[in-house]
Amino acid sequence: MSANVPELLDAWRMVAARRCFDGQVNLAELTRLQGLVADTEGQCTYALEFAHDDILRVSYVELTIETALPLICQRSLQRFLLPVSMVQRLGLIRSEEEESSLPEGYEPWLVPEDGMLRPLELVEDELVLAVPVVPLSPDGQAVDRDWAPTEEEISKANPFAALAALKKQ
Repeated sequence: MSANVPELLDAWRMVAARRCFDGQVNLAELTRLQGLVADTEGQCTYALEFAHDDILRVSYVELTIETALPLICQRSLQRFLLPVSMVQRLGLIRSEEEESSLPEGYEPWLVPEDGMLRPLELVEDELVLAVPVVPLSPDGQAVDRDWAPTEEEISKANPFAALAALKKQ
């Protein structure tokens, strides 16, 4: 993680001061993301901007992320890089009841009672959500192959052969 981004931030103090942070993190440091990507090579560049919208009365953090996630294409079974470029506004809420009062365009982020949040948690959560359920490379070619049955499959008796014999009676 970049030296200028603290590991823990007091969300409400950052909003009051309208603080901005930017940093980089190696994908290898994001442990929850590791099971979803092909490998952990690469870096993620991010920025956090804390602010308060006086008109809408919403405290928020605007998160900007730029990275490329290494994934395995499920069509070609080849590694490819999925570019991720996102800007997400997270409305900071103190309780789940406040979620319904957030205006459109704000995703809720429940701040713990002590007001402390971890910037890398925000980044990692958004990257986990950015991984597609079925990764497909835009230029990946499908694996075209005829899968012939094996000798074992051919020699196996048909499990419905007994039913066919009963039908003839």
